[in-house]
Order: sequence, then structure tokens, then C-alpha cells
Amino acid sequence: MGFGWAVMFLGVVALALAFLYAPPEVTMGDRQRIMYFHVASAWNAYLAFFVVFVSSILYLRKGERRWDRLALSSAELGVFFTTMALVSGSIWGRSVWGVWWTWDPRLTTTLILWFLYLGYLLLRSGEEDPRRARLAAVLGIIGFVDVPIIHMSVIWWQSLHPVVIRPGKVDMVPPMVLALVASVFAFTALYFYLLRWRLGLEALRERMMLLRERLR
Repeated sequence: MGFGWAVMFLGVVALALAFLYAPPEVTMGDRQRIMYFHVASAWNAYLAFFVVFVSSILYLRKGERRWDRLALSSAELGVFFTTMALVSGSIWGRSVWGVWWTWDPRLTTTLILWFLYLGYLLLRSGEEDPRRARLAAVLGIIGFVDVPIIHMSVIWWQSLHPVVIRPGKVDMVPPMVLALVASVFAFTALYFYLLRWRLGLEALRERMMLLRERLR
């Protein structure tokens, strides 16, 4: 319960910094504020899929159910945060570019990532089957290859996607940087909070399945 209150506090601080403390951007005005939540969502999608990547490797290597459980739980959250990143990015694009969607390299590779891990979840949505779990683990490992491609897409290809953080340079004033960092921290805390609850639900589901088998 204490962790939940901490997550809520961080969320309130992030909202206050994003809407009350950080100044409007010079050219985009208040429309730029969606970036704080867009970047935080994208970062947590990366984090969630990295957990899937590592957990899937450990599951294939050791065969322990706990790693499969962790990969599945994190994959669900990764799809959730990727959806938030895509939706918030589309809203920003409509207000700035005038279109809801464009086949920009970063947008396209992010959409591919969403489909890859949606496929992972579809593989795991059927009856409990170790073969399906192993196939999903392989997909969870392969799918993560798209994450560095997304990150580097604005460098490798011509892209409309703005880049405000470069090596050794941040194209934001300090209050904006603080608001962005606070949003990332708040969303990361939310990820770990939701992951803990999802793992608990998955463990409960497994106990119920075991009890059902015993009753049979």
C-alpha cells in the first residue's frame, strides 16, 4: 500500500511540473507538454520489453516457470505503454504536423514493435502449453531487436520525429528537463507497481489451475 501512495505522489509531482512549472515551448506552445508523457511511455515500453528479453532467455535456459511468468507480465505492460506512446504521439502529430499518422521511420518501427509483442500475447492467450511458452520466449527475444532500431531510426534514416536529447546536448531549458525526468520516474514507478500486481495475479491464476487439476 505504501508503494501505491508513493506512485500516486510521484504522479502528482510530475503533473504539477509538466503543467504548472515547465514553460510552454517557443514554437509549439502548450502542445509540447504531451512530450513529457509520450517520452515516459516510450521509455517504459523499452524497459518492459528489456525485462521480457532477459526473462525469456532465462526461461529457455533454466525452464523455470517464474521467468516465463515475469516475461508474460512485463510483455502485457510493454504493450500497454507502447499503445500510450503511439496514441500520445498521434495526438501530438495531429496538432503539430496536421496528420494523425505518417510512415516516419520511428513511428513505423514502433508500430512493428507493438505488433510483435501483441503476437507474443496472442501466443500466450491459449491453454497453458510449455511449447507455446517456449515459442513466445523466442519471439520475446527476437522482438527486442526492434528496440535499438527504433532508438537509432532518427539517425539512420531521414525522420520528422524531433530529437531533443543528443549526446552531450539537451534542447530544453532546465524546468523542462526537470518535468521530463519527473514524468519518467513517475511512469517507471507505475510500471514496477503494475508489474508487482500482475505477477501476483499470474501466481494466483496458476494456483487456481493447480487446484482445479487436483479436484479433477
